[in-house]
Amino acid sequence: MANNASAIKRNRQNEKRRTQNRTYRNRTRTLVKQARSAISSGDQSAAEAATKAAIKDLDMAARRGVIHPRNAARRKSRLMKQLAAMSAE
Repeated sequence: MANNASAIKRNRQNEKRRTQNRTYRNRTRTLVKQARSAISSGDQSAAEAATKAAIKDLDMAARRGVIHPRNAARRKSRLMKQLAAMSAE
């Protein structure tokens, strides 16, 4: 339990950041999942649009510090690799 004013304030700030980060992280996961399902469905235009949205959101999450920039780069790379494999078929 926090015993002084600065620790109490720090707890409030941490809670606020945690809820905001959770929102960004959940939205990013959802968009990546939608992109993967669009790629597996085989629809080229839908897959490209979903992948573009997921990449944009991953960049935003990395810029805000919700996820590590290398984590975002790795996920974007894997998505693009899957998209390229689908379009090559």
